[in-house]
Amino acid sequence: EVQLVESGGGLVQAGGSLRLACTASGFTSGDSAIGWFRQAPGKECEGIACIKNSDGSTYYDDSVQGRFTISRDNAKATVYLQMNSLKPEDTAVYYCAAETRPLFIVQAFMVVVGTWGEYWGQGTQVTVSS
Repeated sequence: EVQLVESGGGLVQAGGSLRLACTASGFTSGDSAIGWFRQAPGKECEGIACIKNSDGSTYYDDSVQGRFTISRDNAKATVYLQMNSLKPEDTAVYYCAAETRPLFIVQAFMVVVGTWGEYWGQGTQVTVSS
């Protein structure tokens, strides 16, 4: 079974940076994608970035475009989310999720579909102070 473990959250001042990591295990053959989601208090969980394993194509939500970068290190089975120029509104619990169903990984932007994500990590808190 696929397992995902996130790390790297914490407290940072506005304008600062953090790097989240999502280490995956249990994947079998076939394509997959890793997405990053976040859920702020009182708000719905939203997909903010995604990377496809087969071709490295990516997707970013407008709210993080230009500030966050998703990348992968296949040798370490880890996907990173580099977060720069953090704002107080980025405060949330951040989750990584994995998807292997072909319909959901045809394009990286499919991460915004409500039912995206077969497997989920436990989440990591990111708090940005003003």
